[in-house]
Amino acid sequence: MGPSFKIMRIAGIPLLIHWTFLVLLAWFFFSPLVRGGPDAWGAALHSVGLVLGVFVCVVLHEFGHALTARRFGIRTRDVTLLPIGGVARLERMPENPVQELIVAVAGPAVNVVIVALLVPLILVTMGPEAFRPPAEFRLGSVSIVVSLVWVNVMLVVFNMLPAFPMDGGRVLRAILAMAMPRANATRIAAAVGQGMSVLFAVVGFMVGNVLLMLIALFIFLGAAAEAKATVAGEALRGVRVGDAMVRRFRVLFESDSLQDAADEL
Repeated sequence: MGPSFKIMRIAGIPLLIHWTFLVLLAWFFFSPLVRGGPDAWGAALHSVGLVLGVFVCVVLHEFGHALTARRFGIRTRDVTLLPIGGVARLERMPENPVQELIVAVAGPAVNVVIVALLVPLILVTMGPEAFRPPAEFRLGSVSIVVSLVWVNVMLVVFNMLPAFPMDGGRVLRAILAMAMPRANATRIAAAVGQGMSVLFAVVGFMVGNVLLMLIALFIFLGAAAEAKATVAGEALRGVRVGDAMVRRFRVLFESDSLQDAADEL
């Protein structure tokens, strides 16, 4: 998808931002200005502030996975911000089902903590009225902090759907792996995940949500790729290097025919 740019290092893990995320920020900033209105600049700054707030929550979510995986000796190569969310590139997922379950729920658990911190703050400073939907919803009609509460609730619900390789799908795979071989658990979780991705794509098409359709494509391809990698890894478990080595060699001369080479193969 092109280059990502390193913006900082947190707990020794590089935080990258993909160039398309900058396009997303520009879109949210300039859209209110193009539409115009008496408070176009305020709406532009509000929308950019909300996007940045959401992605701070996404970064915390991904570092929840990364730092929990570190407790089990698994390094994280980097965390990348994309328009569809964040991706923590772990060197590998834990093969122990209990450890995988803990790593998978660590991200959504961070969002739960964020909600638990923001709700009392809002109740004290703004009162219960802050959570009442406005009579006429428009950009800027709900404060950024209140919006972040609902965004984190949606992140928890959405991520815990059993759509492998999302968090909920990994929870499903971990639970299945407690009762069956990991390869079989991965096949089942991947099939469920691809089924969910088709549902996401249909819903996204019906409501005109391009982002949901992109997420559906990501889930479908990701589930297939990880299932293939896991099955291959399980099949190669215990195979020695010597079992795959070519031990017999023959030198071919310029005078040999291509048929001689084919016969040797």
